[in-house]
Amino acid sequence: MKEWFTVREIADVTGDLKRKIERRANRDGWPFEETTGRGGKRRLFKLSNLPPDIQSTLLKKQVAPQVKRSPKSSQTVDTASLWMRYDRAPQSMREQAHRRVEALTVYQSLIDNGVTKSQAANTVADQYDANRATVYRWLEKVKALPRPDWPAALVSGHTGRLKEAEFTEAAWDFFKADYLRLEAPTVAACYHRLQRAANEHGWQIPAIRTVERWATHKIAATHRVLMREGELALMRRHPPIERSVKDLHATQWINGDGYQHNVFVQFPGGSIDRPKTWFWQDVHSRKILSYRPDRTENADTIRLSFGDLVEDYGIPEHATIDNTRGAASKWMTGGTRTRYRFPVKDDDPEGIFTLLGIQVHWTTVNKAGTQSKGHGQAKPVERAFGVGGLGEYVDKHPDFAGAYTGESTSTKPENYAETAVPLETFIRVLNEEIIAWNARVGRRTEMAMGQLSFNQVFERSYANAPIQKATEAQRRLWLLAAESITVKNDGTFTLAAGAKVGQRADGRNRYYAAELQEYGERRQKIVVRFDPDELHLNVYAYTLDGRFIARADCIEAYGFGDTAAARAWVKARRQFIKATKQAADAELRMGLADVSQHLPRPELPEGIEARVVRPHRPPQAPQVPQQQPEIVARAQAAMVTLHNQTPDTPAETPQQRYQRWVRVDQAINNGEPVDQKQQRWWQSYQGTSEFRAEQRMAENFGLAASAN
Repeated sequence: MKEWFTVREIADVTGDLKRKIERRANRDGWPFEETTGRGGKRRLFKLSNLPPDIQSTLLKKQVAPQVKRSPKSSQTVDTASLWMRYDRAPQSMREQAHRRVEALTVYQSLIDNGVTKSQAANTVADQYDANRATVYRWLEKVKALPRPDWPAALVSGHTGRLKEAEFTEAAWDFFKADYLRLEAPTVAACYHRLQRAANEHGWQIPAIRTVERWATHKIAATHRVLMREGELALMRRHPPIERSVKDLHATQWINGDGYQHNVFVQFPGGSIDRPKTWFWQDVHSRKILSYRPDRTENADTIRLSFGDLVEDYGIPEHATIDNTRGAASKWMTGGTRTRYRFPVKDDDPEGIFTLLGIQVHWTTVNKAGTQSKGHGQAKPVERAFGVGGLGEYVDKHPDFAGAYTGESTSTKPENYAETAVPLETFIRVLNEEIIAWNARVGRRTEMAMGQLSFNQVFERSYANAPIQKATEAQRRLWLLAAESITVKNDGTFTLAAGAKVGQRADGRNRYYAAELQEYGERRQKIVVRFDPDELHLNVYAYTLDGRFIARADCIEAYGFGDTAAARAWVKARRQFIKATKQAADAELRMGLADVSQHLPRPELPEGIEARVVRPHRPPQAPQVPQQQPEIVARAQAAMVTLHNQTPDTPAETPQQRYQRWVRVDQAINNGEPVDQKQQRWWQSYQGTSEFRAEQRMAENFGLAASAN
């Protein structure tokens, strides 16, 4: 720190005139040393010889970086707590603490320069708008602390008004039980009911503004969302995971999903419907590689659009799809070990993904209670269906004016259902807009970086990527559907896909190949691949593990049908958020039944006596016809025989079977080992009516709680 000052330097710091400083120095006799420089003679005044007010002013402008530390006290100070209080303090209190540190630094410098403590405290108090007692209190707080911890010790501990309005605990529990429910009543409605209950029970309650503040600050936000909006709303509060695609190359990883267009389209035959298109997208570049529209999402559309992708770009290594009926059909994913859709059988044919060596990745379905919603964050193609996506450019195309339906019943346009566009027009516009979608530059993705288009990113990677092309034998995998059947001894078999809905087995197509006779003798199943639209031509026979056997010819042609007709898909997977639900349940110490009991019961007005009374005539019991004696005797004999054959151990009840399924389901979700027999039973039991009935009973009445 600077120790010697000229008259001009003192005047610049204090803001006084140079002549005034010179007159005061001469009058009070400030000690000085005279030096000679370029400008002639000048006087230098030492800081410690100056008056205290001048010293404090000079020290305030240049606080010494190194000062003498206060002697440490033997008392231990919890500096961590001090800094926690400092972090929670507002910015204004932090600035005030640093100003106090500056004042104590000036005080210490005055003491070092020989000024008395009392005089130094008075000087600092005048400079920093305080009093001498306040300065001493500051010194007491920091005397046992090193200089870096002074700001934390000097921050104000004032927290404002601490006294809260009186709120009876039972009244607060009543309000929470009424407020935290899925019907989501307003605070005002709950408060009015609270007033009625408080008058009845003598509770103390604050004003409605206070109750609103308590509902916002004293109930966790996650608890409010879960209990007033549901689990799906809570799932949206969890931050999405961000994945990088820099390590992938073009066509290495694809993802697919279906999109329901909001356009009325006239299909061949005159029927009008909203088409659904299945899209395959490259994960690395986000380019749409292939697509096929149809009436619904079905295995044929997915299979043929995947064939277009492989034909044009090659065989991918990974594929991400939903576990829906069409995407997870046996034609596509048969033989996949992690496939949890439909009963899994040992003689199931291997699907296209399995035979081509493509690793399938399933997306989750977020389910809460009776609601379920697909996890769109797991598939990048979902972003093409959102705001500003394909629906904006395809569904609202000028050529579709009058055919646009709106995204929901509440957003129907005024010209709703005025017309329906022909299928040919829809396909033409879809093709044009997909081409433009892939070619648009300035995409804000990880690889496009706000400059390139999906096409440019794809072409840059595809040119240097190792691509596997499909052979002629592999082409039949996606061009032909598959079905597992059993061959007869004479080498013939019938194909169920040839029969119409509701027609008997004699309407199926019959095929023959001499090479199949040995499979018929062993009653061995084979896989038949066929074109669903050309069932009267040849079909191809394969072993269950995908080896080609022979071509079979159609020898009888009775049934005509298209396997792509009338399919629907259902998304059903369950995902629980147990930890948050348990924490939120702890908020409610009073149930809705208690809320109803606490409400006052006003006396009902006296009713008006009815003058005309209709007599009650109970219905007569139906007459049960007498059963013939011989039938009763045979039935009793059968019951005795059945009782004698029944083992001593009681049979498993439907509720016990459902509880066993719950235990196996929990083991699978927790990653615990489950043998193949239990897994097959777990899959098949889900499709029974007994499972659905027991599941509804468990959700409504908690009958499966003992299984946990």
